[in-house]
Amino acid sequence: MSESEPSLLQLPPRKPGLLGMLRSNFLAGLVVVAPIGITVWLIWTLTGWMDSWVLPMIPARWRPEHYIGINLRGVGVIFFLLFTVFIGWTAKGWLGRSLLRTGERIVARMPIIRSVYGGIKQLAETILSQSEARFEHACLIEYPRKGLWGLGFIAGPAKGEIQQRHPEDLIAVFVPTTPNPTSGFLLYTPASEVIILDMSIEDAAKLIISAGLVYPPDTNRDDNA
Repeated sequence: MSESEPSLLQLPPRKPGLLGMLRSNFLAGLVVVAPIGITVWLIWTLTGWMDSWVLPMIPARWRPEHYIGINLRGVGVIFFLLFTVFIGWTAKGWLGRSLLRTGERIVARMPIIRSVYGGIKQLAETILSQSEARFEHACLIEYPRKGLWGLGFIAGPAKGEIQQRHPEDLIAVFVPTTPNPTSGFLLYTPASEVIILDMSIEDAAKLIISAGLVYPPDTNRDDNA
């Protein structure tokens, strides 16, 4: 190659053509429009589904269209929320607890129904419970073998027989799968082998769901800047 010929590293970047610019702008717009459109579609669809399920149970004279002549979307959701709040308020009282215990005793005598009801109740209590039981920190542990690190959530120290039968202090760590963090593995790891992270549970969940593409901001770098 002669000295007058420029090398590949010295060549200016190639300007995109018209199709390239259109493609780039389309993808940039899609990043903005897709989350908004999918969110609106999901809300609209779920609202219509709940209306179709709740409204047939409500007398016609109680519906807004009986007075204004317009079928308002979302009325069923409002009725459902009011009904659920009322049931929750009633269940906290003495009468509500008595009726609930009586109903559960009746269900407990039904072979198939009691299994279905028990499973659904346990799942609902686990997901919707307002107690303080929740993941404490995000962490790193060597999993599934030495040299490989998995991102997990600390559920707390091991208790009972699990801790009594192990000489070291164990920590319960839930290691979720990607991109579905609702499934995963419960691991009891020695406390000395758990690296606690500064990132929040929400940021760690985003990192898992995005398969490592969405990283939280580096707080240590910001502090040192």
